Amino acid sequence: MSTILPRWFSRRDTAAIAAAQQASLRSDRFRLEREADWRRLETIVARIEAGRLRAISDDDLVALPALYRTLVSSLSVARDTTLDAATLAYLEALAQRAWFVVYGPEITFRGWLRRFFGGGWSAAVRAIGPDILIALAIMIIGTVIGWLLVANDPDWFYALMPAQPGDPRVPGASHAALLGSLFGKGQKSGLAMFAAYLFSNNAQVSILCFALGFAFGLPTILLLVHNTALLGALLWLYHGQGLTLDLIGWLSVHGTTELFAIMLAGASGIHIGRAMAFPGQRAVLDAAAQAGRRTATVMIGVVLMLIVAGLLEGFARQLINATAPRLMLGGAMLVWWLGYFFIYRGKGARR
Repeated sequence: MSTILPRWFSRRDTAAIAAAQQASLRSDRFRLEREADWRRLETIVARIEAGRLRAISDDDLVALPALYRTLVSSLSVARDTTLDAATLAYLEALAQRAWFVVYGPEITFRGWLRRFFGGGWSAAVRAIGPDILIALAIMIIGTVIGWLLVANDPDWFYALMPAQPGDPRVPGASHAALLGSLFGKGQKSGLAMFAAYLFSNNAQVSILCFALGFAFGLPTILLLVHNTALLGALLWLYHGQGLTLDLIGWLSVHGTTELFAIMLAGASGIHIGRAMAFPGQRAVLDAAAQAGRRTATVMIGVVLMLIVAGLLEGFARQLINATAPRLMLGGAMLVWWLGYFFIYRGKGARR
């Protein structure tokens, strides 16, 4: 088709018009050759965004990654050439939507919570079972060490226990003083603040146990020994006045949850340390990264356990003023955690 131009048009103007017409033809040809794939991808993305997964055929699901790569390639060409702005804007918008479908989160936050509590957390804990046994053995050894240290030299008690003004829990304390520390009624108005303080302290210990695993797990082991040595020192102190069972009841309300959480955090650190010390055929950093991802789920659960322990320590233990009910509550919490971690098999467990 020829174009009749006024005589006053110069050759340069005529060449510019011809170039624009040629570019338009290239743009039309480019769009027509690929538009069917774009439309197909747009239909798939729209159905996924609307939650209509059943309306997507198996062929479309298989073709989704290839269609996305084709779209990205088309977008790259469109940006480097003189394609029309409308086509470029359409491709950019579709590429953004398709990226979230192909590479975005697999599930919603609600779905993640359902998977986490529905078996994902317990499966992650079982995956580090050998490290949990190691952490448990270390904590038992730490408790024995603390007992033996203060039994041979009571001055070790002051080195292990943080000094608190007016605290009756010291070597040589009377039976009445120690009994009062277990069953004395504090001000209920300060229980919430007390629970928050205890949660903060226990969270720091657990996070340190996990983080120090990157030093081949050795600082994690030392931290577990140190913290359980405090427990051994307390057991020795109350045992001397015949209050061992009362102390265990006092501790069990929150301790079966708190110590379990610290043990899991220590096991996570040990798991990372073992992976770094014995990486096998992998690079050390790759082994540490893989172990870190494996234990991340465990540590999320540890934080939740510490919240529960803080509430139990700040409220339930102060409100329950008898040994038997305390032992029953602590024992029930221990049975709950053991059952959830090692017996429960939910749909959220990853195999």
